[in-house]
Amino acid sequence: MTTIVHVVPHLRPGGLQTMVLELARHGAASERHLVVSLEGEGAAAVAAWPRLQTHVARLRFLAKPAGWTPTLIPRLARLLRAEGAVAVHTHHIGPLVYAGLAARLAGVRHLVHTEHDTWHLQGVRRRWLHWSTLALTRPRLVADAEHVAARIRARLPGWRPRLILKGVDTDHFVPGDRTLAREQLDLPREARLIGCAARLHPLKGQQLLIEALLGLDANTHLALAGSGPEEGALRRLVARLGLSQRVHFMGRVDAMPTFYQALDLCCWPALAEGLALAPLEAQACGIPVVVAATGAAVETACPATARVVPPGDVAVLSTALAVQLAGIARALPSDPRPYVLVRAELRAMAAAYAALRQPAAS
Repeated sequence: MTTIVHVVPHLRPGGLQTMVLELARHGAASERHLVVSLEGEGAAAVAAWPRLQTHVARLRFLAKPAGWTPTLIPRLARLLRAEGAVAVHTHHIGPLVYAGLAARLAGVRHLVHTEHDTWHLQGVRRRWLHWSTLALTRPRLVADAEHVAARIRARLPGWRPRLILKGVDTDHFVPGDRTLAREQLDLPREARLIGCAARLHPLKGQQLLIEALLGLDANTHLALAGSGPEEGALRRLVARLGLSQRVHFMGRVDAMPTFYQALDLCCWPALAEGLALAPLEAQACGIPVVVAATGAAVETACPATARVVPPGDVAVLSTALAVQLAGIARALPSDPRPYVLVRAELRAMAAAYAALRQPAAS
């Protein structure tokens, strides 16, 4: 049995964390996948994100305190030796620094590092840290989107990452019965329903989406799946705009395929993002999307069915939503699911990473 250890900053809900859990779940029968979280503690993490419950046996938590913690490197090296790690897969700069150095200290043969965004490359100090750590650890470097790969090539001289796009489980995210899905989630049956699945945070753009709803007819509703620090402000905005009957705060939704199946249209209005999974999940369920052109969002959008808008422009966003809804009423656009099957399927992603861990990979 070959032990693969994934190292992440934390195990709170997010696209990076979802990708890692799915990679672990879809590992080969000959592989044992563990997930190490630098931050947090197990019971609290599972309570906050019940999805972790099915992965408990493979999870390890290091309860890293805030700030630079050099003692974590030898601690991680001991863990890797104890678990018999043959390969280490790090995600984001923090895990690369700690687990990349620990992997080399522990004599782990294969080190893969995936970058999911590049915000940390804007500052000279962090850019130098990243370049230096890559030079010391020499991982097989991967970007999960072309946007990320281009930034790495531009800001980290000498490094040309491989491109492996994030994938979604198209056996799990499938089209379904809209009426039944709305009944299960207690959403209005007859309304035209736009959905957004994201943490409630200013950078995710839900405020823009709520304001855009003002430009749409009264039978158009908005369902927000997720929680976060912006929830109070968003609820106050909804009340002030007189939209309380048309905006549905869903909180944490565990049955995400059901959420997407309930929608007519999914919108991702983020102001800053890497490559988000939500637009891919929605399209795998046959739901067309409107996405803001930030980060790698364009790479998630089916060219034949999606509309891409500039980030932060409420008027343009409202118009794009109206055009998409009008097209849906005329049975347009066509089904976006085939795009996801070809471009962003989970098993293809898992196979690409498995191949990268082989000794013959260059």
